[in-house]
Amino acid sequence: MTELNNGFKKRVLRWKTVVLLLSIMSLILIACELCFGSVYYPVKDIIKVLMGENIDGVSYAVKNVRIPRMMGAVLSGFAFGIAGYVFQNLLHNPLASPDVIGISAGTSTAAVFMILVLNIRGGIVSLVAMAFGIITAILIYRLSIIKGHFTYGRMILIGIAVSALLRAVTSYLLSKAAEYDVGSTMQWLSGSLNGVQMKDIPALMVVVVILTLFLVSLTRHVEIIPLGDDFATTLGINIRLTYSIMIVAAVILISFATSVTGPIASVAFLSGPIASSLAGKGKESLIPAGLVGTVLTLGADLVAFHAFPVHYPVGVVTGLLGAPYMLYLLIRMNRRGIN
Repeated sequence: MTELNNGFKKRVLRWKTVVLLLSIMSLILIACELCFGSVYYPVKDIIKVLMGENIDGVSYAVKNVRIPRMMGAVLSGFAFGIAGYVFQNLLHNPLASPDVIGISAGTSTAAVFMILVLNIRGGIVSLVAMAFGIITAILIYRLSIIKGHFTYGRMILIGIAVSALLRAVTSYLLSKAAEYDVGSTMQWLSGSLNGVQMKDIPALMVVVVILTLFLVSLTRHVEIIPLGDDFATTLGINIRLTYSIMIVAAVILISFATSVTGPIASVAFLSGPIASSLAGKGKESLIPAGLVGTVLTLGADLVAFHAFPVHYPVGVVTGLLGAPYMLYLLIRMNRRGIN
């Protein structure tokens, strides 16, 4: 019994340490995001602006460009990280990320249709994109049921197929759009923080905070689910209801974040596995996954802005990080299948 208590305390201490270190990294990257840009502003000037003081040149850049960009990176990265972790945890597969199985593609297609075809922008785009993300998730789930039997592997394969179909629709819409609209839309589709405005932040913040607190309240379920559906059922957990609620919450998170920043590639895909390896087994990694998503998004944005002669969208850098990891996963899964 003493060994079990000691093991539990060690896991809790490790979890708290990981959360603390990731929070510190996030704060450092936030400071860098506010200080560094086309022009460097000292930390003392940034603090003065945040405290309400007006400094010529600095105040406008910080309040209207850098703060919205930073907040967009923090909130969207956190949302992508948590949503990816929920999907991968529930479907028992590291490939089951929203940007792999078609949820992000559904959101993107809806947003592009609203922007290019209906010429609608603003909050309504977020709502429609969120609704279409949920519809896409339901469609993938329904197509995964054959003769009353559902499997996670079938859902992932169908999700990949639906994703390819939706991306084809998006490409068709882009090919028919006016030339002056294509550039900005393509930048958004790459996952970009350039167009984030302060008016986009409050709604995104409310959604992220409320749904994060809601998912944290289900921590007990999150910790039990990896042990298997049968074990969870014996403990009195309604698997179908719990999965449905958590997936809807994750879809809303991913849809809302995507409607603001575009589908930032691989953040949802990478955050869960990284967080789980850092936090260790036996303890849920929901909050660590969100913080990893924030760190990845902020770090990738700084690299995309400063490491190259051209300022690339943040999704280009995160996509480069995700591609090798996906190849590694496929090779590892293939070897396990052979053996």
